[in-house]
Formats: sequence, C-alpha cells, structure tokens
Amino acid sequence: MEGMELASFQIIAAVGGARSSVMEALKDAREGNYEAASAKLEEANQFLAEAHKGHTGLIQKEAQGEQVPFSLLFMHAEDQLMTTITLRDIAMEMIEMYKKIG
Repeated sequence: MEGMELASFQIIAAVGGARSSVMEALKDAREGNYEAASAKLEEANQFLAEAHKGHTGLIQKEAQGEQVPFSLLFMHAEDQLMTTITLRDIAMEMIEMYKKIG
C-alpha cells in the first residue's frame, strides 16, 4: 500500500482513535468524571492533529502542483475527519452542559 491509499488509511485510523476517545469522554462526563473526560478529549485532539497533518500534507502537495488523485477512499477519509471534528465540538459543549446540570 502506498501513495493516496496509504495516506487515506492513515487519516482514517487516526480519526477512528479520535472518535473513540470522544465517545469515551462523553461516557465519562455522563458519569460525572470530568477529569477523565477532559483527558479523553485531549487524546482525541492528538489523534485529530495527526489526521489533520496527513490531510494538510496532501493539500500542500496539490498546491505545489503535484497531481493528487481523487478516490472514494480519500473522500471517505475526508468525511470521517470532518464528521469527527464536528462530533468533538458538540461533545465539548455537551460536557459543559453535564457540568452545569450536575
């Protein structure tokens, strides 16, 4: 595996870790464990930074004139990245609501 396929799978793997961490953070917050929730969100942010780095690298290649082929796999990776960023943002708001309610 190489090129776009490898880059796509690296993004998907990192995003999968982020999504799992976000869901664990929500569970921790629901149980009132806000420190653990915060740690899980930080872990999610690290995974997202890794995914974003791969994504940005591909954008830079294309901006420099290198041909970056389009594929459904890459589109899936992009979709997962953007969806997980949104999920993280909503989870952060939900955790703040749990704190106020609790």
